[in-house]
Amino acid sequence: MPPVSFVIILAASWLLSYASSRLSFKAGKGTKGGKRSYACGEDVYDNMVRPDYSQFFVFVFFFTIAHVATLIITTMPKGMLETFYIAVAYIIACLVSLLILFRS
Repeated sequence: MPPVSFVIILAASWLLSYASSRLSFKAGKGTKGGKRSYACGEDVYDNMVRPDYSQFFVFVFFFTIAHVATLIITTMPKGMLETFYIAVAYIIACLVSLLILFRS
């Protein structure tokens, strides 16, 4: 009976969550940063470093274009002249977008 099994699993999940929250490590009051269990007990410092990922945009965009173009072209049915023209137009559009991307 699905409703009974749902209630049993829900109760077991709630009990497991409650028990694990009681056993979890808690930082002391008034500590700045404090210690965290996921940091192996080390002091956690506030970092103000904010990395700039804009330099990776070109590579991400390149791989996105390459993978989408490959997916579209390889899944086109063969033997039809219309799909050949669509594939050629798609390849040309991808090449133009890559030329624009690497122009800068």
